[in-house]
Amino acid sequence: MTSSLAATLSAAPLMHAAQGSTETAGEDYYAKLGVTKIINAAGTYTTLTAACMPPQVVEAVRVAALHPVRLADLQQKSGAYLAQRLRCEGAVVTSGACGAITLATAACLQHANNCDPLDLPQKADTMKKRQVIVQKAHRYGYDHAMFLAGARVTEVVTMDDYKRACDAGDGVMTNFFNAAEDEDGIAGTAQIGREDWLRVAHDHGIPCHIDAAADMPPISNLWKYTGMGFDLVSFSGGKGIRGPQNAGLLLGRKELTDLAYQNNNPNEGVGRGMKVAKEQIVGMVAAIDWVLSHTEEQMQGDYQKRADLIAGMMKGIPSVTTLTVTPRIANHVPHLLIRFDPAVTGMTTKQIVDKLRSGTPSIELNPNTGHKPNQGIPSDANTLVVGVWMLQPGEDEIVGQKIRAALTKA
Repeated sequence: MTSSLAATLSAAPLMHAAQGSTETAGEDYYAKLGVTKIINAAGTYTTLTAACMPPQVVEAVRVAALHPVRLADLQQKSGAYLAQRLRCEGAVVTSGACGAITLATAACLQHANNCDPLDLPQKADTMKKRQVIVQKAHRYGYDHAMFLAGARVTEVVTMDDYKRACDAGDGVMTNFFNAAEDEDGIAGTAQIGREDWLRVAHDHGIPCHIDAAADMPPISNLWKYTGMGFDLVSFSGGKGIRGPQNAGLLLGRKELTDLAYQNNNPNEGVGRGMKVAKEQIVGMVAAIDWVLSHTEEQMQGDYQKRADLIAGMMKGIPSVTTLTVTPRIANHVPHLLIRFDPAVTGMTTKQIVDKLRSGTPSIELNPNTGHKPNQGIPSDANTLVVGVWMLQPGEDEIVGQKIRAALTKA
């Protein structure tokens, strides 16, 4: 009794401090650590810490942080809730879209080989089925998320290639990179569309996964691809959904999402290190509730007004023209293109980017700035690309002022 009382008394100040911390503003640890805050005129890129969460989601995360629960209970009930809201059979909150791809692959390997989660990836090379079929044009860095589970990739180009790969009998899953057709270069050369891709795979009993990581908005995409027949769909949580950056969604057939759950943390297996904390699970659910409380028009917010304001501030600058474009698939929101002639402005694209980045406040432009057309954005060497959807109130005017100053420096 004495030791219990002592423990209780010693914990009292900590408990009091924790309770009090919910009533006061938190310390600015960016400032404390010397980390420079930026104006995000780029978009929801991981390297720029993705999206900022809406107040409702921040509050849900705060409340969740104060109470322990049983993780399995939270995972299962959040999955059931999300599946109902997103019109699919099953759902799992994952550690981002990349984590979702690994869990999808593990689930399909397990489904095809009737194996135990602990068999992956060590015993995958002894399994009859371990191939993920992918169009050559859809190969990308996230292939490694599939390799983690022990899968290997079979490349196809033509429909005949695809049918032969499916006929081989060793396919466990197909992977379709949803935004590829908006890409320039090899990614835009894929010959097989979604409907034909689904039809051939399903004729052979092979589940189809689609990577739709950055493909919301529109809101309807959250159920469009499962409705088309894709067995598994991955979304990033920290992009257009505006949830925690280290969360994502795996949606689809419950038979497969249940297997993904078996491979997920805290269970032993390939997903053990892909931990999603209680705060992120609740934050993901709250973010979906936030998204579904909006119309498609509301989700676009005042993005066009922000682009128009910045474009208006470019008027009268010699050689400068502006254009607003909205990519069709990934990052389906207005982006402002500012084109100029360096010989007239006296500043190159790189000099402008460096000036904005090193200024106060520091501003990051979209990474397509100064590059060839890509991701549905027709940029070139002398184009600044401004992503307006992650700007905070008033930042559009600051961005416009700083860009105008750079373009008129000469």
